[in-house]
Amino acid sequence: MSATVNSLRDIILSHFGSSAVLCSGTYPPCIPQILVPREQFEDVGWLMKDAGARLAAEWGVDETLLGRQFAVLACFAREGEYILLRCNIPLEDPTFPSLSKKHTPAFRFERQIMSLMGLTPTGHSHSDLRPWIKHEDWPADAWPLRKSFDAAQRMPRVAGEYRWVRAEGEGVYEIPVGPVHAGIIEPGHFRFQAMGEDILNLEERLGYTHKGIEKRFEQLSWVEGARLAGRVSGDSTVAHALTYCRALETLSGTNIAPRAAWLRAIMLERERIANHLGDIGAIANDVGFAFFQFQFMRLKEHLLRGNQQLFGHRYLMDRVVPGGISADLQADGAAAIELELANLQTEFEHLVTIYDLNASLDDRLRSTGLLTAETARELGTVGYVARASGQGLDCRIQAPFSPYDQIQPRMVVLNSCDVHARAWVRIEEIRDSIRLLRGLLATLPHGEILIPLADVPPDSSSLAAVEGWRGEIVYWLQSGLQGEINRCAIRDPSSVNWLALEQAVHNNIVPDFPVCNKSFNQSYSGNDL
Repeated sequence: MSATVNSLRDIILSHFGSSAVLCSGTYPPCIPQILVPREQFEDVGWLMKDAGARLAAEWGVDETLLGRQFAVLACFAREGEYILLRCNIPLEDPTFPSLSKKHTPAFRFERQIMSLMGLTPTGHSHSDLRPWIKHEDWPADAWPLRKSFDAAQRMPRVAGEYRWVRAEGEGVYEIPVGPVHAGIIEPGHFRFQAMGEDILNLEERLGYTHKGIEKRFEQLSWVEGARLAGRVSGDSTVAHALTYCRALETLSGTNIAPRAAWLRAIMLERERIANHLGDIGAIANDVGFAFFQFQFMRLKEHLLRGNQQLFGHRYLMDRVVPGGISADLQADGAAAIELELANLQTEFEHLVTIYDLNASLDDRLRSTGLLTAETARELGTVGYVARASGQGLDCRIQAPFSPYDQIQPRMVVLNSCDVHARAWVRIEEIRDSIRLLRGLLATLPHGEILIPLADVPPDSSSLAAVEGWRGEIVYWLQSGLQGEINRCAIRDPSSVNWLALEQAVHNNIVPDFPVCNKSFNQSYSGNDL
């Protein structure tokens, strides 16, 4: 976004004057990185809140660029405008001012910074320093994202107990659920306090699928990193790989061919449709309408088989690579997709009519799992969770890249803020993705699909955001002195949307938690980096 009088960049520079410095080696220039003194880092948070910006991500860095030092970076966003705020942290005092007084997502971001980097947030009496992602049976001084940490070592286990939030009173009892579940979902622990069947409080405990992904990037080449990015959250492999590749291509100055850009968008929309189909069926199944799940999973399976036939992989893994894509659409591919979409649309619309007229579904889904617009905004939610609660956020529209700057999506924003709204946003997005796919196929350019990746300059960084099917995905890449990967910071949509699930279940009954949970359908793996 070009600088304007009211841009976030100008707001900060005019407020802090000479104490705020624009960092060099940051790409693209339209996403500025501004260095502020550590003691003014919290002030930046207040300033961004007043400017209507949300805290999109916050992470720590261990650098050996100009002598070893730590840093904390915060990414703020306002519609399609992104800005990075940075404060340097000396080795002898690894603390930084907390942003959590004004930005609720900072509670979880800063717990993760504390757990994995060993940088302590200060200045908030209610700061939560319990381990997040790193579990309590790890040594307290083991910081996995520090350069000094040996990822190959076997981590000793120590005695430790997680301190759960408690709700007490006559008639209040606890219900522990997980981390191992009866189904095939990933592990996560949910601790409810309830009275009768009414949920008073829910606290989540995640981290059971912590794989050390951000640390692993440091041992890989830039090209190898794309394969790892595609495995951060398997059901979002296209979106994660695309975000990583866009950040990398910007950092290296690589401009992909138009055909590759169009095919990436085709894959991204196919991933969106497939996952939304599965979710709608699963939401209906959680209130006893199993017929719907069978039918929607059948439609999803047809799409996945189409992916295999068209691009050689059911989930399109490793198809988005640095410099373009690894599998082209053959001459008869467009016609095959057109036929597939026609059949899908006919069956889909028939099922939506059944869904819309079913009184039982209507009774169970409406007014269930309310997430008010105010709460959604305060928590920094993204994706269909945000759009179902009155928040008009979609990277494809507000921060478009080719071909979305030419074939524009339609944003659907609902205000009922319930399970029904989160399901219906998915329905509308499937409809729009079908329209987008037809537009993409009709304008698909000819030409190359893969070009060589240019060299990455040393001591540089880049940020990219892509609208995956769950919502906005953010990647920040930083190169070291030899042009290698120094840091890859990732923020999956689940990192902020998990917070919203805890709030949406208040005043619901315990039997409605499964459908509330499914209407969010957040990634454990994408959160547990």
